[in-house]
Amino acid sequence: MAQEKHYDDSDIQVLEGLEAVRKRPGMYIGSTSEKGLHHLVWEIVDNAIDEALAGYCDDIEVIIGKGNTITVKDDGRGMPTGINDKTGLSTVETIFTVLHAGGKFGGGGYKVSGGLHGVGASVVNALSSWLEVTICREGKIYYQKFEKGGHPVEPLKEIGECEENRTGTTVTFKADPEIFTETTIYNYDILAKRLQELAFLNKGIRIILFDEREEDKKQEFLYNGGIIEYVNMLNKNKTPIHKDVIYFEGIEDGIELEVAIQYNDSYNSSLYSFTNNINTYEGGTHEDGVKRALTRLINNYAKNNKILKENDDALTGEDVREGLTMIISCKHPDPQFEGQTKTKLGNPEVRKIADDVFSEGFERFLMENPDEARIIIDKAITAKNARMAAKKARELTRRKTALDTINTIGKLADCTSKDASISEIFIVEGDSAGGSAKDARIPKTQAILPLRGKILNVEKARLDRALSNEEIRTIITAFGTGIGEEFNIDNLRYHKIVIMTDADVDGSHIRILLLTLFYRFFKPIIEGGYVYAAQPPLYKVVYGKNIKYVLSDEELAEYRATLPPNAKPVVNRFKGLGEMDAIDLRETTMHNDNRVLKRITVDDAMAADKIFTDLMGEDVLPRKDFIEQNAQFVKNLDI
Repeated sequence: MAQEKHYDDSDIQVLEGLEAVRKRPGMYIGSTSEKGLHHLVWEIVDNAIDEALAGYCDDIEVIIGKGNTITVKDDGRGMPTGINDKTGLSTVETIFTVLHAGGKFGGGGYKVSGGLHGVGASVVNALSSWLEVTICREGKIYYQKFEKGGHPVEPLKEIGECEENRTGTTVTFKADPEIFTETTIYNYDILAKRLQELAFLNKGIRIILFDEREEDKKQEFLYNGGIIEYVNMLNKNKTPIHKDVIYFEGIEDGIELEVAIQYNDSYNSSLYSFTNNINTYEGGTHEDGVKRALTRLINNYAKNNKILKENDDALTGEDVREGLTMIISCKHPDPQFEGQTKTKLGNPEVRKIADDVFSEGFERFLMENPDEARIIIDKAITAKNARMAAKKARELTRRKTALDTINTIGKLADCTSKDASISEIFIVEGDSAGGSAKDARIPKTQAILPLRGKILNVEKARLDRALSNEEIRTIITAFGTGIGEEFNIDNLRYHKIVIMTDADVDGSHIRILLLTLFYRFFKPIIEGGYVYAAQPPLYKVVYGKNIKYVLSDEELAEYRATLPPNAKPVVNRFKGLGEMDAIDLRETTMHNDNRVLKRITVDDAMAADKIFTDLMGEDVLPRKDFIEQNAQFVKNLDI
């Protein structure tokens, strides 16, 4: 029996001030990875945006310093500089050193706030090597500096005078490398994308991003059209089926709602919702209300105008959203978030308000624009017919018994395990690679599915056409999840789906075709982290009795540099998986101990959607631009 550990009052720790933040930073910013590093910027920018939402700020500047410092400058009212009654400290010091101190907890400071917790400034201070704040207010300039862990160097002090009408707050900080051990280097593109998004969601606010690490690197974001311009950007490389973006806005019980929509000729919907500038990835009551209204109004209009007959089945939400690009932005004084990642709006009252605002505007649009209304409804009816055809085609993918269908469709070599948590399926190109992979696999846990050529590009096809492709039907059957209305992630038979293609142009094309299929029709398997790309070696290097496999030319050069100057290693370049014998493939790419798998994620659904549209859509120009911009990064090009 283990000896009882002594446990008394002395074992209870009390973390004072900002110590708790440094002890458990993930509780406050999610992680200390690159994502957490950038979260520091959002916390300070959100404070400036809140000033803008309150009507007191027009311009925000974000500056990446040469030493990877961040400066956020706004022309808002400037933080209050007097003494706070509750803390006895200046209000500025209170904001930067006391958790849950700010103007977001009642008292009339802000009606609407983008911050979830109201801990932004103090958390950033706690996780910085140092932080400085400068305030212009009432003709005076105030300054205070904090050192590692958020400790004030000295109290807030007046350091000069400014023009009477000049106001604003400037915060500069340096992330603490002791906390952010992975990286303290800011990614310009990540900052630019989010700042652009904030400018779209808050029309009329100018946000400028400077990068002092590179000369003259600067972007300015200002969208007086707000989310209308957002939809225009998302549809830039798509073909709208009606001319203008349809826009509605309204306010009820202090809750503001904006909706912008435009249909295009694609077969996918792109619907994004926000609450107080927070991307509600999991949806919520604002989305529910708008979706409900859209489906009801289109059905009513179609029936009333005899486009749908009395006995026809109603159009579903899936039908009326085909080809729809929609942005929903809700501003709520007291949002309640739920869901796994706290990005789902839960306020029940918003559902009716969203329905009311959208219904009033969209019903008027349909009545006033009969030609465009007919185009939209005809597209929905076409989508409905395709859905019914897909339903019939899905019958071909259903299992009659456990594996009968799989064994008769395609050339799947299944694993013997029925435990999905340890089962893997390797999707490979061609019989030659398939043969090597079957010899190299672990039969208990690894299944091999060779593809016969390239699958259909589903970016240009509806589900019914996709289901006419034998290779796609085989994949659906093998996965066991079903597809479309019947999709059920709980039935997934493999918790690792590994795309294993050659390291050449054809292999890359097959990989992107498969990822397009997964993203458009099996998105939960990507979101669940079940999809991987294998990383087969490019070279096998033999030097004496030593064998080294390397993934790239750079890695080969690095390895050569470790050998004696007179070394003459034998270097074999693999032209494809089919040329690798089973031992090479097992040891480098398939065996758990040695392989490298790259997990495919969808951290940013909007960016992913745009990439698939650009690379796999009908429009050639975006694809040409992408190739020109990224050709410099292509390695091992076989022509």
